[in-house]
Amino acid sequence: MMVDKTVLWTVIPAMAVGTYLIRFSFLGFLGATPLPGWLRRALRYTAVAVLPGLVAPAVLWPAATGGEPDPARLMAALATLVVGFATRSMLPAIFAGAATLYAVQALLA
Repeated sequence: MMVDKTVLWTVIPAMAVGTYLIRFSFLGFLGATPLPGWLRRALRYTAVAVLPGLVAPAVLWPAATGGEPDPARLMAALATLVVGFATRSMLPAIFAGAATLYAVQALLA
């Protein structure tokens, strides 16, 4: 479906301004104000809460398999979790997950 160019070029700047205002509302207005301790503690967990929400659909309903979970992705996710908890480091966890994914895919092929 084609979108009218006028609509497209109206929506793009509107979304840019809206995104800027959303970010400015937090950074601009509150940037110089010290945040309460409870809010700083809660914001510390933002990445930890967002990342599983981004990764879980790719593991449980991967588009590469038509939405069906497969053992390679499940084992890679498990390896990533185990190495991440064991080392408390992101890079070894990522490398372990990637190596597990490719190894299990090669074994099952």
